Amino acid sequence: MKRILPLYCKSIGALLLPFVLSSCAIFGDPTELDDTRGWQADRIYAEGEAKMIDKDYDKALVYFQKLESRFPHGKYATQAQLEIPYIHYKKQDPVSTVIAADRFIKLHPNHPNVDYAYYIKGLASFSERGVIERYTAQEISDRDPKTLKLSFAALKELVDRFPKSRYFKDATQRMLYLVNALAQHEMHVARYYMKRTAYLAALNRAKYVLEYYPNSTSIEEALVVSVSAYDYMDLTDLKDDTLRILKTNYPQNPMVLGKATEDERIWWKFWESLY
Repeated sequence: MKRILPLYCKSIGALLLPFVLSSCAIFGDPTELDDTRGWQADRIYAEGEAKMIDKDYDKALVYFQKLESRFPHGKYATQAQLEIPYIHYKKQDPVSTVIAADRFIKLHPNHPNVDYAYYIKGLASFSERGVIERYTAQEISDRDPKTLKLSFAALKELVDRFPKSRYFKDATQRMLYLVNALAQHEMHVARYYMKRTAYLAALNRAKYVLEYYPNSTSIEEALVVSVSAYDYMDLTDLKDDTLRILKTNYPQNPMVLGKATEDERIWWKFWESLY
């Protein structure tokens, strides 16, 4: 018995060794250390700021997230929560940017810098582009307008709530750009419908621009498309009324000046050729 027991123990040890090794692999490297262990909130925040200056946004995000989890109620945690949307923005992650900005707005609705959260939220959607768009010449007006509308809504809330914000002027300029882009998108779709002889659908798009984007740069084109669509559908009275509006507001329009082809049915094609 004295000789059998040691042999038995050795056999069990040999069998358990692979499981011990595999368990180490599962739970990670036991020598990996947290470099922020024992640090106070101010030091973690300072290191995060330093990483942002170095444009090491991944590491900066780690520092700020650790700071927030370890010191959730301090002033440094609040500032870290405001830095996180910016980091996601620099990492070109608009979804995470919006989520982080919304979170800050919800947690700190009366914070003196909450206007920045609205601004970065609007900026994220404003700058959002798909993979295909990044490698093509696709214009912003050709894109799905959903993100443009989200950006406009965020910037509008900033402008309405914080008229004295340092971001007010830039937000206003971006809103004007977005209005023109949204109107251009509608006209892009209207031209698509005109090419496929879907005149009522094209007319509806043009009317939408006239109603909802009356100060955009696409009003003249919307009137031209409307005249052509009415003409195709033999709605003479409506065509003549719209043509009078076009003449009154855009007297230098090529169609008004008689520089377009005599065939009114291809006015919209002529207008498109001007771009």
